[in-house]
Amino acid sequence: MSNAKFITGSPFKHIFYMSSTSTIALTFLFLVDFLDLYYLSLLGLQAVTAAIGYATIIYFFSVSIAIGLSIAMSALVAKSTGQGRFTVAKLLVTNISIVAIFVSILIAMLMWFNIVNLLSMVGAKGEALSLARDYLAILLPVIPVMTLAMSLGASLRAVGDGKLSMLSTMIGSIVNAVIDPLFIFTLEMGIEGAAIATVISHFIVLGIAIHGVHIKHKLFANFDFQVFKGDLKDIVAIALPAILTNIATPIGTAYISYEIAGAGDDSIIGFSAVSRIIPIAFAMIFAMSGAIGPIIGQNYGAGLMCRVKESLKSALLFCCIYVSICSLILFFLQDYIITFFDLADDSANVVALFCNMLAITFIFNGMMFIANAVFNNLGKPKYSMFFNIAKATIGTIPFVFFGAQVAGVEGILIGQALGSIFFGIVTVVIAFYLIESETKNIAI
Repeated sequence: MSNAKFITGSPFKHIFYMSSTSTIALTFLFLVDFLDLYYLSLLGLQAVTAAIGYATIIYFFSVSIAIGLSIAMSALVAKSTGQGRFTVAKLLVTNISIVAIFVSILIAMLMWFNIVNLLSMVGAKGEALSLARDYLAILLPVIPVMTLAMSLGASLRAVGDGKLSMLSTMIGSIVNAVIDPLFIFTLEMGIEGAAIATVISHFIVLGIAIHGVHIKHKLFANFDFQVFKGDLKDIVAIALPAILTNIATPIGTAYISYEIAGAGDDSIIGFSAVSRIIPIAFAMIFAMSGAIGPIIGQNYGAGLMCRVKESLKSALLFCCIYVSICSLILFFLQDYIITFFDLADDSANVVALFCNMLAITFIFNGMMFIANAVFNNLGKPKYSMFFNIAKATIGTIPFVFFGAQVAGVEGILIGQALGSIFFGIVTVVIAFYLIESETKNIAI
């Protein structure tokens, strides 16, 4: 097994390496999602596009669970690696993998037997419901494959192998993009063909991840039931708050969409354009939380609290530099962006507001992502859960509501940004406080 990679060397360089590899993987996932929708749109059936939208809402729940388990894997394995307890780290990889398989099978079964009811709950009906049901009927049985692949990818990042974790996602995404048109058009399978292509890509990602974990790093250990029972409490203590954190996020987004819908179709179009710009422009910031987690975890496990604090400072510096550069690029490209999306009037004003004023405030979203990584890897996942739920509710609804009353759709977006600024600052202050507290505890 690899030695703790992040307890020596420049934290800033480690952050750049891990963030870069995670960003490349995320970018490939975004591109495949875009290609999926593009290919299916060529079928010329509006119900197909709607079906994918409904299915995505349902599937998000299983993805949230997978993310929660992968956060537990990253935090616990990185900490043990930093402590030099490599046997413990191997047992954790084995035990968390077993939990991931068991939980995901249970979730997959519950969702599969209730597909129609779940789709009806989110508003699907008619042909869109039928198509979404067919899509999910193929996809839901492989939730355990997707969940295990994500957990094993997190274990690779936890020991410092961000490159192989990235490659597994990249290769799976490339295969998905290549075989999508084969199943959708050549074999004339439509939306079911897109689901089959996704299933195949999940198996490929899992295969590469297993090779990295078992063959390259030898991270699996023989199962020990007594150790498993002891680890279960720690696994649940991190995974459950992380799952609830991810599920809470759409609450704020749903309310923002509701308020913007009242401003008219032009505003919705502009908001949709901004929603597509954000993941592309700030992909590295979205990757930040998962990327710096192993760096924090290894140094915390090694008792190097000065490096934990330095890693937090380096991550914040990296976030500020990256968002500033991206915001400057968006400022100069705004006219091209408006033309690309064929926007005018209110929709163009929404994009212009984002590029001129609001893009830079994504620094504070990044600050919260970084703080979440600190909370999770210091063994304080409830802080992450509390602040994310708070941001999705009291950090969004009142700000957006009053913004809408004062300045319409522009006020909505400014209100959302103000909420992000507040919670970004608060969570980082708390993160520094927790690091100082842990430093004193270790000194004692």
